[in-house]
Amino acid sequence: MSAPSLNELRAKLDVDRAGELMHAFASELFPICRSITGAGVRETLRRISDRISLDVHEVPTGTPVLDWVVPQEWNIDAAWVNDPSGKRVVDLRENNLHVVSYSEPVHAHMTRAELARHVFTLPDRPQYVPYRTSYYERSWGICMTHEQFEGLPEGDYEVCIDARLDDGALTYGEVVIEGDGPEEVLLSCHVCHPSLANDNLSGIALATFASEALRGLALRHSYRFVFIPGTIGSISWLAANERNLSRITAGLVLSGVGDRGPFTYKRSRRGDTTIDRAVEHVLRMAQQPFDVFDFSPYGYDERQYCSPGFDLPVGRLSRSPHGEYPEYHTSADDLAFITPAALGDALSTLLAVIDVLEHDRRYQNLNPKGEPQLGRRGLYRAVGGAVDRRSAEMALLWVLNLSDGEHSLLDIAASAALPFDVVRDAASTLEEHELLAPVAGA
Repeated sequence: MSAPSLNELRAKLDVDRAGELMHAFASELFPICRSITGAGVRETLRRISDRISLDVHEVPTGTPVLDWVVPQEWNIDAAWVNDPSGKRVVDLRENNLHVVSYSEPVHAHMTRAELARHVFTLPDRPQYVPYRTSYYERSWGICMTHEQFEGLPEGDYEVCIDARLDDGALTYGEVVIEGDGPEEVLLSCHVCHPSLANDNLSGIALATFASEALRGLALRHSYRFVFIPGTIGSISWLAANERNLSRITAGLVLSGVGDRGPFTYKRSRRGDTTIDRAVEHVLRMAQQPFDVFDFSPYGYDERQYCSPGFDLPVGRLSRSPHGEYPEYHTSADDLAFITPAALGDALSTLLAVIDVLEHDRRYQNLNPKGEPQLGRRGLYRAVGGAVDRRSAEMALLWVLNLSDGEHSLLDIAASAALPFDVVRDAASTLEEHELLAPVAGA
């Protein structure tokens, strides 16, 4: 029995149900206190591995990775602040954003003014707890709502951060869905943020469920999913895989795909690679609002994959751009901020992009002198049952005209302003009638 195809999978995909399951998985991971290293990352990868059997890698503290060095491992057991009456006003158990990630251990009494030097709030969003980090500078900090901080009385405060910074390791996971050919598609998400639903968990859920969906399919390319801490994780992965990077012909960083905003695509550094054109075409054909931005060396791990020494064809798929919505990096980026509908739509969109990567190729018209008589070959009848017969007929003509060995199906779909799968089906029909042949190696 032959393996099912991606087309069959997409036709059967229950987007609503997938979105519900993805949201449930994000909910499962939400309470875990994550950082760039430590037990939270390992627990997150363990739960992902329960679904997709990750290969987990440990990079020891002190390992040189490109121009960086893997830092000490950070773990935290508890953190709290008691006010002058002994009332606990901050507790890590209630919200793991309350502590600046990578805070040094501390247990001390101090005045409100002394505490204030270590407190982070958002005066412009007074009901939100901010997310802050101090990965590479030894310090400590407490995060709380501005409303809460403003209400703290004068007096003696007791602060405890029960954390450890020890030699250990940086942990990341990856899984490869093998295809028939030598080329790989890289799909990357970060696993270093604590309880942030959109900026972390939506990307994890999308990568996990896309990996599950592709498993067992008949695929042309291999798909490598990597689950890494931001920045230092992608740098560590690149350092470990530098000799094999030539296999990567397309890639996406997946982040912030669960909110209610329209899709946003950030192009690769090159700007005109197959992944850039595939994503833009899929988003355009969806006939929903979307935005496309050129590459900049700021953002998520795409800036590492697209650094000039690697210049990989990797873009980023998101919804609302990071840093441009008020919930970003705050306690308001919670499970209510992401929706099953947005998550399911993200999975459907990603699989549509993968479908383009799988089936984009160049063909040669075997009867290029004049238009072949399609009617006597029954080709017009062949598309008679199509949902949009006019589009199917136009796809036949466009494919015949532009299949000169130079234009790919994605080129043709863009020129014709037709969905890629309509053009792909037209090419398949023409090939069956011996009017088209695939170009070798393309």
